[in-house]
Order: sequence, then C-alpha cells, then structure tokens
Amino acid sequence: MHGFELTVQQMGTGAVSIRLRGALDLAYAYRFDDELRHAERDATSCLVLDLRELDFVDSAGMSRLLAARRRARRAGRRLVLVRGPSAVQRFLQFAALTEHFEYVSDPADALPRAATPG
Repeated sequence: MHGFELTVQQMGTGAVSIRLRGALDLAYAYRFDDELRHAERDATSCLVLDLRELDFVDSAGMSRLLAARRRARRAGRRLVLVRGPSAVQRFLQFAALTEHFEYVSDPADALPRAATPG
C-alpha cells in the first residue's frame, strides 16, 4: 500500500485509539503529528496507536512517535502501541525503542478492566 491513512476512534472516558495504515515516513510524518495532536485533546487518560496495518515506518515517523511519547508523559497520559507487523516491530527493536513504549496486542487491552463482582 502506498500513502498513509489514520482513523481516530473514541474508546471510552478519556481514551482514544488511532489506527495507522500505510507508510509512516517522511512524506506523512508531520501530517500524522498534526492529526495526532488534534486527537490528544480528547485523550485525557490514554492514547492507543494501532500499528497492525502499518506497512512501513522510517526515522521521521519514529521521531513523531517519540514526540508523542514525550507529550503523553508531560500530560500524565498513557501512550500505548498495538504491536505492528514483524517489519515494523523489527525496526522498533533495531532502533532500541521497544523498551520506551507500552505494547498490547489489541486496542481493547489498553483499557483498564472493570472490576468483576465476586
């Protein structure tokens, strides 16, 4: 796939999920950053970036992910990444960034579990 798309979805109180599709590279990194900043206004507790449909990420895209992480920390908000395809995960690992992010396998896994009566 060529190009880049993102879809923003409210997940619950203060949580927003953003699904990334295509290539997060120099051509789209700053558009991603602009749209991410807009979504951050509604993400008061948690921002989930779903990388499952991301085909490619380069250093420009990675720098925008790191900037989002810094903003989340300053705002006291969690930033959670949904694991992407193996090529994306390898890039994160190669760049020694895997330990800098919280990962889940599904966007719903980022939300706190409701207490079950028992």
